[in-house]
Amino acid sequence: MKRLILLTGPPRTGKTTIVQKVVEKLTKENYRLGGMISKEIQTDRTRLGFEICDIFTGRRGILAHVRQPTGPKIGKYRVNLRDLNSIGVAAILEAVVKADAVAIDEIGPMELVSEEFVDAVRKVIASQKLLIATIHYRVNAQIVGELKSDEEAHLVEVTSKNREQLPALITEEVAELIDAKLNC
Repeated sequence: MKRLILLTGPPRTGKTTIVQKVVEKLTKENYRLGGMISKEIQTDRTRLGFEICDIFTGRRGILAHVRQPTGPKIGKYRVNLRDLNSIGVAAILEAVVKADAVAIDEIGPMELVSEEFVDAVRKVIASQKLLIATIHYRVNAQIVGELKSDEEAHLVEVTSKNREQLPALITEEVAELIDAKLNC
Protein backbone atom coordinates (compact mmCIF):
# COMPACT_ATOMS: atom_id res chain seq x y z
CA MET A 1 0.00 0.00 0.00
CA LYS A 2 1.26 3.42 -0.94
CA ARG A 3 -0.16 6.76 0.08
CA LEU A 4 1.00 10.23 -0.85
CA ILE A 5 -0.17 13.15 1.28
CA LEU A 6 0.76 16.29 -0.60
CA LEU A 7 0.33 19.73 0.94
CA THR A 8 0.27 22.73 -1.37
CA GLY A 9 -0.66 26.38 -1.13
CA PRO A 10 0.86 29.84 -1.37
CA PRO A 11 4.03 30.69 0.58
CA ARG A 12 3.63 31.27 4.31
CA THR A 13 0.30 29.50 4.63
CA GLY A 14 1.74 27.04 7.15
CA LYS A 15 2.72 23.97 5.10
CA THR A 16 6.07 23.53 6.86
CA THR A 17 4.52 24.06 10.28
CA ILE A 18 1.93 21.38 9.55
CA VAL A 19 4.59 18.85 8.52
CA GLN A 20 6.67 19.69 11.60
CA LYS A 21 3.69 19.17 13.91
CA VAL A 22 2.77 15.87 12.25
CA VAL A 23 6.36 14.62 12.50
CA GLU A 24 6.69 15.71 16.16
CA LYS A 25 3.38 14.14 17.22
CA LEU A 26 3.95 10.85 15.42
CA THR A 27 7.53 10.61 16.69
CA LYS A 28 6.26 11.04 20.26
CA GLU A 29 3.86 8.16 19.55
CA ASN A 30 6.86 5.98 18.54
CA TYR A 31 6.35 6.03 14.80
CA ARG A 32 9.56 6.38 12.78
CA LEU A 33 9.48 9.33 10.42
CA GLY A 34 12.47 10.48 8.45
CA GLY A 35 13.31 12.83 5.63
CA MET A 36 13.97 16.53 5.50
CA ILE A 37 12.42 19.79 6.58
CA SER A 38 13.31 23.25 5.32
CA LYS A 39 13.07 26.31 7.54
CA GLU A 40 13.47 30.00 6.84
CA ILE A 41 16.61 31.81 7.97
CA GLN A 42 15.59 35.29 9.08
CA THR A 43 17.21 38.36 10.57
CA ASP A 44 15.01 41.24 11.72
CA ARG A 45 12.02 39.85 9.77
CA THR A 46 14.07 39.71 6.58
CA ARG A 47 14.33 36.29 4.95
CA LEU A 48 17.95 35.58 4.09
CA GLY A 49 17.63 31.98 3.04
CA PHE A 50 16.57 28.50 4.00
CA GLU A 51 18.03 25.85 6.27
CA ILE A 52 17.67 22.14 5.68
CA CYS A 53 17.29 19.63 8.54
CA ASP A 54 17.53 15.82 8.61
CA ILE A 55 14.57 14.61 10.69
CA PHE A 56 16.36 11.48 12.00
CA THR A 57 19.69 13.00 12.97
CA GLY A 58 18.95 16.70 13.40
CA ARG A 59 21.86 17.45 11.08
CA ARG A 60 21.48 20.89 9.52
CA GLY A 61 22.83 22.76 6.55
CA ILE A 62 22.06 25.62 4.22
CA LEU A 63 19.62 24.93 1.40
CA ALA A 64 19.86 28.41 -0.13
CA HIS A 65 21.01 31.83 0.99
CA VAL A 66 21.39 35.35 -0.35
CA ARG A 67 25.11 35.17 0.51
CA GLN A 68 25.70 31.69 -0.89
CA PRO A 69 28.64 32.29 -3.26
CA THR A 70 28.01 29.46 -5.73
CA GLY A 71 25.19 27.30 -6.98
CA PRO A 72 22.10 27.67 -9.13
CA LYS A 73 20.31 30.99 -8.66
CA ILE A 74 16.62 30.96 -7.74
CA GLY A 75 15.34 34.50 -7.26
CA LYS A 76 17.71 36.30 -4.89
CA TYR A 77 19.08 33.02 -3.47
CA ARG A 78 21.76 30.59 -4.56
CA VAL A 79 21.14 26.92 -3.85
CA ASN A 80 23.79 25.06 -1.85
CA LEU A 81 23.84 21.79 -3.79
CA ARG A 82 26.45 20.26 -1.47
CA ASP A 83 24.21 20.55 1.64
CA LEU A 84 21.04 19.73 -0.28
CA ASN A 85 22.57 16.48 -1.53
CA SER A 86 24.66 15.49 1.51
CA ILE A 87 21.98 16.31 4.09
CA GLY A 88 18.58 16.49 2.37
CA VAL A 89 18.93 13.74 -0.19
CA ALA A 90 20.79 11.52 2.28
CA ALA A 91 17.98 12.01 4.82
CA ILE A 92 15.33 11.03 2.27
CA LEU A 93 17.23 7.92 1.18
CA GLU A 94 17.84 6.85 4.78
CA ALA A 95 14.14 7.29 5.54
CA VAL A 96 13.22 5.03 2.62
CA VAL A 97 15.17 2.25 4.35
CA LYS A 98 14.50 2.94 8.05
CA ALA A 99 11.28 4.94 8.48
CA ASP A 100 7.59 4.10 8.63
CA ALA A 101 6.93 7.26 6.58
CA VAL A 102 8.99 9.84 4.70
CA ALA A 103 8.50 13.58 5.08
CA ILE A 104 9.82 16.01 2.47
CA ASP A 105 9.50 19.74 2.96
CA GLU A 106 9.64 21.04 0.29
CA ILE A 107 9.47 19.88 -3.28
CA GLY A 108 10.04 23.22 -4.93
CA PRO A 109 12.23 25.14 -7.37
CA MET A 110 15.29 25.18 -5.11
CA GLU A 111 15.26 21.46 -4.40
CA LEU A 112 14.43 20.49 -7.98
CA VAL A 113 17.72 21.89 -9.33
CA SER A 114 19.32 18.75 -7.87
CA GLU A 115 18.98 15.61 -9.99
CA GLU A 116 19.90 13.62 -6.87
CA PHE A 117 16.89 15.15 -5.09
CA VAL A 118 14.53 14.26 -7.95
CA ASP A 119 15.95 10.71 -8.00
CA ALA A 120 15.43 10.43 -4.22
CA VAL A 121 11.77 11.47 -4.55
CA ARG A 122 11.32 8.84 -7.25
CA LYS A 123 12.88 6.24 -4.92
CA VAL A 124 10.33 7.14 -2.24
CA ILE A 125 7.50 6.67 -4.74
CA ALA A 126 8.91 3.34 -5.91
CA SER A 127 9.42 2.16 -2.33
CA GLN A 128 5.70 2.20 -1.56
CA LYS A 129 6.49 4.17 1.63
CA LEU A 130 3.98 6.66 2.92
CA LEU A 131 5.05 10.14 1.84
CA ILE A 132 4.07 13.41 3.44
CA ALA A 133 5.36 16.27 1.32
CA THR A 134 4.88 19.95 0.73
CA ILE A 135 4.82 21.06 -2.87
CA HIS A 136 5.50 24.59 -4.01
CA TYR A 137 2.21 25.77 -5.44
CA ARG A 138 3.60 27.11 -8.73
CA VAL A 139 6.06 24.36 -9.63
CA ASN A 140 5.42 22.54 -12.93
CA ALA A 141 8.22 19.99 -12.85
CA GLN A 142 7.60 16.50 -14.22
CA ILE A 143 8.10 14.87 -10.80
CA VAL A 144 5.39 17.09 -9.29
CA GLY A 145 3.01 16.10 -12.07
CA GLU A 146 3.79 12.45 -11.36
CA LEU A 147 3.05 12.91 -7.66
CA LYS A 148 -0.18 14.85 -8.17
CA SER A 149 -1.53 12.44 -10.78
CA ASP A 150 -0.79 9.31 -8.73
CA GLU A 151 -4.07 7.54 -7.99
CA GLU A 152 -3.08 7.18 -4.34
CA ALA A 153 -2.27 10.86 -3.84
CA HIS A 154 -4.22 12.96 -1.39
CA LEU A 155 -3.67 16.60 -2.42
CA VAL A 156 -4.48 19.12 0.32
CA GLU A 157 -4.51 22.86 -0.28
CA VAL A 158 -3.45 24.69 2.88
CA THR A 159 -5.35 27.89 3.54
CA SER A 160 -5.75 30.30 6.44
CA LYS A 161 -9.13 28.65 7.10
CA ASN A 162 -7.96 25.03 7.39
CA ARG A 163 -4.34 25.23 8.57
CA GLU A 164 -5.19 24.96 12.28
CA GLN A 165 -7.15 21.71 11.83
CA LEU A 166 -4.80 20.02 9.38
CA PRO A 167 -2.02 18.86 11.76
CA ALA A 168 -4.44 16.73 13.78
CA LEU A 169 -6.28 15.42 10.72
CA ILE A 170 -3.11 14.50 8.86
CA THR A 171 -1.50 12.98 11.97
CA GLU A 172 -4.53 10.73 12.40
CA GLU A 173 -4.54 9.78 8.70
CA VAL A 174 -0.81 8.99 8.69
CA ALA A 175 -1.03 6.92 11.90
CA GLU A 176 -3.93 4.89 10.48
CA LEU A 177 -2.08 4.29 7.21
CA ILE A 178 1.13 3.23 8.98
CA ASP A 179 -0.80 0.95 11.35
CA ALA A 180 -2.67 -0.65 8.43
CA LYS A 181 0.60 -1.29 6.60
CA LEU A 182 2.32 -2.70 9.71
CA ASN A 183 -0.61 -5.03 10.41
CA CYS A 184 -0.66 -6.55 6.90
